[in-house]
Amino acid sequence: GNVTFSCSEPQIVPITFVSTSQSYLLLPGTPQIDGLSVGFQFRTWNKDGLLLFTELSENSGPLLVCLHSGRLTLLIQKQTEKPVEISEGTNLHDGLWHSVNINARRHRITLTLDNNAATASHATTISRIYSGKSYYFGGCPDNFTDSQCLNPITAFQGCMRLIFIDNQPKDLILVQQGSLGNFSDLHIDLCGIKDRCLPNYCEHGGKCSQSWTTFYCDCNDTGYMGATCHNSIYEQSCEAYRHQGKTSGFFYIDSDGSGPLGPLRVFCNITEDKIWTAVQHNTTGLTRVQGADPEKPYTMSFNYNSSAEQLEAMINSAEYCEQEAAYHCKKSRLLNTPNGMPFAWWVGRANEKHLYWGGSLPGIQQCACGLEESCLDMRYFCNCDADREEWTNDTGLLAFKDHLPVTQIVITDTNRSNSEAAWKIGPLRCYGDRQFWNAASFNTEASYLHFPTFHAEVSADISFFFKTTAVSGVFLENLGIKDFIRVEISSPKEITFSIDVGNGPTEATVQSPTPLNDNQWHYIRAERNLKQTSLQVDSLPKKVLEAPAEGHFRLQLNSQLFVGGTASRQKGFLGCIRSLHLNGQKLDLEERAKMTPGVKPGCPGHCSSYGNLCHNGGKCVEKYNGYSCDCTNSAYEGPFCKDEVSALFEAGTSITYIFQEPYPVTKNASTSSSAIYVDAVMSKENIAFSFLTAHTPSLLLYINTYFHEYLAVILSKNGSLQVRYKLSKDGLLIFTIDSGNFANRELHHVKINREGRELVIQVDQVLKLKHNFSEIDFKAIKSLTLGKVTDSLSLDPEVSKANVYGFTGCLSSVQYNHIAPLKAALRHPSIAPVTVKGSLTESSCTSIMEADVNTVTTIYS
Repeated sequence: GNVTFSCSEPQIVPITFVSTSQSYLLLPGTPQIDGLSVGFQFRTWNKDGLLLFTELSENSGPLLVCLHSGRLTLLIQKQTEKPVEISEGTNLHDGLWHSVNINARRHRITLTLDNNAATASHATTISRIYSGKSYYFGGCPDNFTDSQCLNPITAFQGCMRLIFIDNQPKDLILVQQGSLGNFSDLHIDLCGIKDRCLPNYCEHGGKCSQSWTTFYCDCNDTGYMGATCHNSIYEQSCEAYRHQGKTSGFFYIDSDGSGPLGPLRVFCNITEDKIWTAVQHNTTGLTRVQGADPEKPYTMSFNYNSSAEQLEAMINSAEYCEQEAAYHCKKSRLLNTPNGMPFAWWVGRANEKHLYWGGSLPGIQQCACGLEESCLDMRYFCNCDADREEWTNDTGLLAFKDHLPVTQIVITDTNRSNSEAAWKIGPLRCYGDRQFWNAASFNTEASYLHFPTFHAEVSADISFFFKTTAVSGVFLENLGIKDFIRVEISSPKEITFSIDVGNGPTEATVQSPTPLNDNQWHYIRAERNLKQTSLQVDSLPKKVLEAPAEGHFRLQLNSQLFVGGTASRQKGFLGCIRSLHLNGQKLDLEERAKMTPGVKPGCPGHCSSYGNLCHNGGKCVEKYNGYSCDCTNSAYEGPFCKDEVSALFEAGTSITYIFQEPYPVTKNASTSSSAIYVDAVMSKENIAFSFLTAHTPSLLLYINTYFHEYLAVILSKNGSLQVRYKLSKDGLLIFTIDSGNFANRELHHVKINREGRELVIQVDQVLKLKHNFSEIDFKAIKSLTLGKVTDSLSLDPEVSKANVYGFTGCLSSVQYNHIAPLKAALRHPSIAPVTVKGSLTESSCTSIMEADVNTVTTIYS
């Protein structure tokens, strides 16, 4: 007879388990005498969840199938037997469909993942395995009493489809119609799982991962941080690092902050008023060239380990940039001046060929000597173009920012007899951050600056400094039809960041314990992304508000951006705003303020905020753009007056600082004329210095007066420190600090402060001695000596013993009131009233202390 078969694929009906507490699907099984066969497909973003639970027949125990840390695990737990556990796969919470098949016959159970029979896992049980009566998928109902289902496994959140029990496909539409099984909190005929990493909202190469409700960004090794890897972990310039008190070294700078350009490694030279930023290229040495002619020119391209856009952003942000260009030549012409095609040229930023050399101006085919009219041969505008047989050179700075950096050099005239050249292009060097001090002063509440619309649909960051005495005011505002963004000082101790992307206004507020309208600079950074709205004020705790998982997320603005004021007729800002950045872009407040009434470019008063960065008696000096530290009256130097000035003394070395006499002192001065010194009594001595030595006895410091009084600081034979005052009325007063041997090759810090009659001596930041003089008349200071006293003075026996060799070792940062004698001897020996005898070598005491002890001993043994 004829047999007809009708085959059809099971209908693919997905279901979604919505919640992790209420969702479950109950399907009946067909208990058999022996065996078990269950299959299904699942898809999820969650690492953990219960996929299947059934109580096996014939007291075979409960069977659980679950995800645990992204791994599939099957567990049969019977109280009288050892548990059976099988695990398969990794990272199964990747949002892709995965199939699971469980088959059991008699004592053997098999778990197959993704239909891969080759990797199927097997286990054996003591008891035989029987199919269950009821199968719970995704979770268990609240009234379910079996604790093994409910605890400790989290319910499943995700999608399932193609469920088979005992080789029979289950029609989920019948479940939906209520004629098969039971369910709770499911979406049937729908997989509601959402891929939250497509598109990827993690910026700057951040890796996206997700759960059921949200996405996460892994920012490791990107150079950025934050919920969406939006914020650069680096500063935008060397000026900003200097502002944090950093010293010279290699740093990464990110010129456009949160913008698309990555960080760039530079050297920050933070040693002077101008903070230089240097970027090296691959060929910084002097390079010799021979055998080049126009048919086979010599070319060298420069690699700065960065993109052209990164260098361009750094150059554009700087006040000034330069590169040294040097061409050494022997019978090798350079620019072929005053006419004709040049024999050498360089290529700049826009891949343009430039026909001027270092020291000249763009568009003029000359070298530096041509402009200065000092070339070897006045008929030419470059020294090399004279084509001499002997070596000469053309060297100068290329300083037109729009043409830098130098990307290539081409040479074509070294192929004649005795013809040779050598060239050198220095590193790209820039100073100044045009934006860091870029400021505007708002003089009336109605004054404001306006800029083009702030486009920040998905992520926005706003940062700036402000200072004010007003109690409230709007820093900036940008409106849309419904959306808006606003940052304001809402009360003297409160900053508010308000934003609406269509879900209703969100406000992040930071409360300060102290008033923020104190006319000092304060820093604000406001940020909004798909995950968070945050506000940072100075170093106060950041306020972070989590964004809703669903709803509107694009910020739609269409009006102009108002800075220092508002379009919605709220109170404008009175005060100063500087260094304003929006999504890494710099806004030129000064340029816009020049053409706006009620607003002035710049803002004075930087020292009120940053004067504390000048240390050790350095004075903060106000500048139009920022501040500097004046170290004139400090024993230290450097950008913050923190760098020690120290020197090595050998036996017999002395520095003598002569004080200016109040009036001429002559031998035949009458006794009455000495009365002029009555008012010249020194009301105080503030003495500070550091020393390192291995030699005793030693005379460290000696101050004498015109009245044969003195103050001496010595090390005794046993290494104790003595401060000796010889006063005309009180006689000799000796103050001994014997808390150890101070000639121990370690650096010690001494402070001697006398204010009126009260004397305080500190050694190594520890108070060692206090004394009140009965009467003090230490006056008419004549000179101060460091090391050996060479004048024929009547020294007392102890000071004379110490003075045999004077001082052998290292002295550092010597200060006497407002005078720094050691610094004067090293830095200004020709103009300061200072005399140096013997060998004085500048050297760092700190580095000597850190060096090998044997080396130290050798230096001044």
